[in-house]
Amino acid sequence: MTDTPIHILLVDDHPLVRDGLRARLEAVPHLRVVAEADGAEDALRQAGEHGVELVLMDINMRGISGIEATARFRQQFPAIAVLILSMHDKVEYVSQAMQAGARGYVLKDAPGKDIVLAIETVMAGGIYYSAALARQLARPLVQDTQLSVREQEVLQHLAGGQSNKQIARALDLSVRTVETHRLNIKRKLGIEGQAELIRYAVQHARFEGS
Repeated sequence: MTDTPIHILLVDDHPLVRDGLRARLEAVPHLRVVAEADGAEDALRQAGEHGVELVLMDINMRGISGIEATARFRQQFPAIAVLILSMHDKVEYVSQAMQAGARGYVLKDAPGKDIVLAIETVMAGGIYYSAALARQLARPLVQDTQLSVREQEVLQHLAGGQSNKQIARALDLSVRTVETHRLNIKRKLGIEGQAELIRYAVQHARFEGS
């Protein structure tokens, strides 16, 4: 990880929560909280003033929800990554957040190291969400006749937040074969970027209890 500081905006309508997050994050040398906001409108204003690179966004706030705020960030500041930090562990929230443009979803009761890992993963161009949510994923995907059975299995593991190496190990494939499947999936579905691919995987996964 680079030593260049990551400039973070905290968005939560509870000052004590923001205080705790600031203390936790600023204990990490390369993380710097440059602004705080208690709602979406204030967050959007501050993002344009402080060189924000990542927004740590709550969902339940007075007025505009964190999911709607995420969609607005995607429209107004597409270069800024949004990471949801929420108490809600329902997969419906994860799907809505991904559709809105979030790059990850972390539960508020996650260990501090998980939040740091989520920030680093997102800033490196990846997608991250808490292991507690990943464990709720269940096979199979909603049937997509464009994809082979193996491609659907790969897509399901992508929805679970797994890397190419982890997928290869789980499916007893080579990493190169997994990479080929990912390319084929993107080609068949007309998907270009990695974030869009994983967003599609999460949105189309069937979850336990759904």
